[in-house]
Amino acid sequence: MSGQTIRAVIGKGFGDEGKGLAVDHFCRLAPDTLVIKHNGGAQAGHTVEPDGKRFVFHQLSSGSFRHCDTFWADSYYPDLYKLREEMEAFQTVSEFPVQVFCDAKTQATIIDDVLINMLLESLRGKKRHGSCGMGINECDLRTKAGFGVSVLDFLSKDAKTLTERMLEIRENYMKKRVWTALREMADGGVLLDLARDAQAQEYLECLQSKTVIENAVEEMQRSAEQFVKVVEDAGALLRGRESIVFETGQGLLLDGENKEFAPHVSASRTGLYHPVRICREHGLSLSEVVYVTRTYVTRHGAGMLPNECTRESLGITQEDATNVENPWQGSIRYARHGSLEKFLKPVLEDLRELGEERVSTSLFLTHLNETDHRVMMRDWDPHATALCQADSFRQVFDRCYFSADRDAKETVVYELME
Repeated sequence: MSGQTIRAVIGKGFGDEGKGLAVDHFCRLAPDTLVIKHNGGAQAGHTVEPDGKRFVFHQLSSGSFRHCDTFWADSYYPDLYKLREEMEAFQTVSEFPVQVFCDAKTQATIIDDVLINMLLESLRGKKRHGSCGMGINECDLRTKAGFGVSVLDFLSKDAKTLTERMLEIRENYMKKRVWTALREMADGGVLLDLARDAQAQEYLECLQSKTVIENAVEEMQRSAEQFVKVVEDAGALLRGRESIVFETGQGLLLDGENKEFAPHVSASRTGLYHPVRICREHGLSLSEVVYVTRTYVTRHGAGMLPNECTRESLGITQEDATNVENPWQGSIRYARHGSLEKFLKPVLEDLRELGEERVSTSLFLTHLNETDHRVMMRDWDPHATALCQADSFRQVFDRCYFSADRDAKETVVYELME
């Protein structure tokens, strides 16, 4: 389509940067936007707060308040079991329905993925990877091992056939996966006492129950039939929209290929990898890449966090209403950005996915109100506009978006002049 605008919204850090706000901003400007969820799954939590309302999106796009449709790409792992809960919760604050489209090749997270994820992560104790317990990595491993179950399967096959398929996967893949993982954990120094671990026993019992599968299949079919429209020709859908936004889950530093922070990373690609791939597969071109970050760094979960500090030392007094303490990832953690070189490094590495293609590149700075419009870095706290004037910064970014409010309509665009 001539004049089509395609943006990729990407978190620059460990997640929790404000990607939901950024997506809401672009969807407010173009209400016919199709928002593509292309990595991870229901573990995402993107908060949007327009006009005094508030919702944390997981599988629906952060453009939903603007009546923008959601598209699940073939690299996204939706959880149909959890979809109804989110749909019904959103309609209580929006009072209008939203449409979810899905690529015919998109694979679904199933109940055993979640159970194995929760089993293994709970057994790791102090050596947890920081998983959300939503089964995304397990779904990825299972699918790549040849035991995938697609969203289309839940729309085209009966419950008996789907249950038999789940039981077959459990027998031929899941059992081996569990015991292999337990052996690896034991070899890695994790002390296992399954006989005395009541929680582990509960997960193991569920992994042997046919009823658990039958109940899950019933709910997943109902959700798929009621809320999801599978698209056989994804390219036609994408080419028919004037505006597209790729909404990325998590952040660049949690990318599955990031060796620096392994094993406390995601199973998915959290940068340009899938937006570039999808665009090229369907003859499209990105218009803008938008990297999102708070004026400081956060991390929710285990793993290394350079320049870690307390919230109080950053001068932040406001509690984070979305990232509350939970048994899977603990409490949200805080840090300063590193040097300007470190600040730019993950962006420069991610932009390599473009090859020779030249695409406008932007930085979306959020939470400016919490730090008096200053960016909290290791050795200096420049005003946001001063940071944007640094020569090395201007060599990477073409513009900045400044957000000092929870509502996307307050976002200010700051063009970097030559």
